[in-house]
Amino acid sequence: MNTKVNIAGVEFKNPVMVASGTFGSGAEYDEFVDLNRLGAVVTKGVANVPWEGNPTPRIAETYGGMLNAVGLQNPGYDLFAKRDIPYLKKYDTNIIVNVCGRTTEDYIDVVEKLGHEEVDMLEINISCPNVKHGGIAFGQDPKAVEAITKEVKKVAKQPVIMKLSPNVTDITEMAKAAEAGGADALSLINTLTGMQIDVERQKFVLANKTGGLSGPAIKPVAVRMVYQVANAVKVPIIGMGGITNAKDAMEFILAGATAVSVGTANFNNPHTTIDVIEGIEDYMKRHNVEDINSLIGLVK
Repeated sequence: MNTKVNIAGVEFKNPVMVASGTFGSGAEYDEFVDLNRLGAVVTKGVANVPWEGNPTPRIAETYGGMLNAVGLQNPGYDLFAKRDIPYLKKYDTNIIVNVCGRTTEDYIDVVEKLGHEEVDMLEINISCPNVKHGGIAFGQDPKAVEAITKEVKKVAKQPVIMKLSPNVTDITEMAKAAEAGGADALSLINTLTGMQIDVERQKFVLANKTGGLSGPAIKPVAVRMVYQVANAVKVPIIGMGGITNAKDAMEFILAGATAVSVGTANFNNPHTTIDVIEGIEDYMKRHNVEDINSLIGLVK
């Protein structure tokens, strides 16, 4: 039984990875999860300089998920390269580094530096606000998506995954723009913008007013968007958004995802990724499937 998948020339032992921002860089989870069993670890977002993130409160539980407005707090590239990459190199898993920035130059800086590191792929988080254009996220304007993809591809030594924002009118337009810019793969979806109000205090729950909604509540939207994108572009897709078990993961694969990422579920069950890996193997046995690749995009 083959569970290996290939994305842009990089082989994964299975199609299951962790979503950026929910797993740190693995160290927080190593007593719960054997990282050697994962297809890949996707790191928390890394910027060229440390980011403090947003003021608190910045996390709120909500029906069927959570809102977060952490604001991509991270220690910056230098500490990440010194501490986190060597830690992950101890394990037999692919390393995907999530890159964030406030300007195109910020992204380029990190991508160039990562060219000298032993990491397998780069995931470019284009849901960051573009400070040069009034704070609209790079990922909400197809011209900006194509332009930043092109710039990153010029300097990248590793394959580039563009992470798409769902907060757009037409997700396929963004996917096509990333493909036109030379993206090797796409990951989707990032969080949906949401809000929660404390009716007793008559105040916003999050200091930032809005936050990113993740968890099971967004899964039907994510599956629909993965299906649309899989039928609009030729590059492989990493699907994510509310995956809590193997059944959820299989929905994404049947819709057209080559691999899947588990995010919010890690917080309430740190063992979710392993459960999903084992569940996919069980699904393949029950359906007499020899090769996971035969299931990708099977549902038309």
